[in-house]
Amino acid sequence: MANAKDNKIFAGNRATGHIGLTVAAQDGRTRRGTVYEDGSLRVRFPNVEAGALEAVIVNTGGGMTGGDRFAIDIALGEGAALVAGTAAAEKIYRSNGPDAEMSLRLKVAAGARLAWLPQESILFDRARLSRSIDIDIADGASALVAEAVVFGRAAMGEAMNEGLFADRWRVRRAGKLVYADSLRLDGAIAERLGRAAVTQGGIAIATVLIAPADVSQLPQKLEDVRALGDHFAGEVGISAWNGIAVARLCARDGAKLRHDLIAVLAALGTSVPRLWLN
Repeated sequence: MANAKDNKIFAGNRATGHIGLTVAAQDGRTRRGTVYEDGSLRVRFPNVEAGALEAVIVNTGGGMTGGDRFAIDIALGEGAALVAGTAAAEKIYRSNGPDAEMSLRLKVAAGARLAWLPQESILFDRARLSRSIDIDIADGASALVAEAVVFGRAAMGEAMNEGLFADRWRVRRAGKLVYADSLRLDGAIAERLGRAAVTQGGIAIATVLIAPADVSQLPQKLEDVRALGDHFAGEVGISAWNGIAVARLCARDGAKLRHDLIAVLAALGTSVPRLWLN
């Protein structure tokens, strides 16, 4: 049994990372305000996205495991436009007990436009990931947030048989809670995913949140996504309420999920960052 000294050594070897980024509109362009980097997280700005600043998060540690703690805080000033995501899929490796913790906080001021488009998180067998996503959107702002998770690497013959995935979303518009969602898969994850009421064997899932500045656009956005029904490789559903829309995606593997996710984003008028396609 691990003693206090062992626990202290383990904690000292765990990775931490924090990104604090603010952007502001200036002279018709979006420019960086403050950029804070700590630990193994870095943010780079390739400036290849027309009409918006692009930010790419890099994990120099090459993945996460039990006890690692990462936090990303991004705030857009009035009228700013930002496309943000990750340089690669985030790999969550097996844990000997503690959870890997990820916190994402996004704040979008009036007239600002945010697209948060990270590549998928891949959970290995016996990985444990606890994630929280908090989004604060002002009136007149717009946000598009896409998060994908793959349980195991099917192409490598790997499955996530056991572990933990806990995911908590809270979204506020003008300070009012408009979306709350909590998911927890613990223990025999592969067995649970095999159930018809869960994913019926699908190992790749995604959520896309759409919060347009003009809520009258929502019916057309739903229609555009639903029109692709025969094109999808997996299952996709989308609904709208409280001035937002949420699409849920489920597929048999990560490749099929990525195909469907790119199609959904295209139907919503958004192109994925070029790093997705490299």
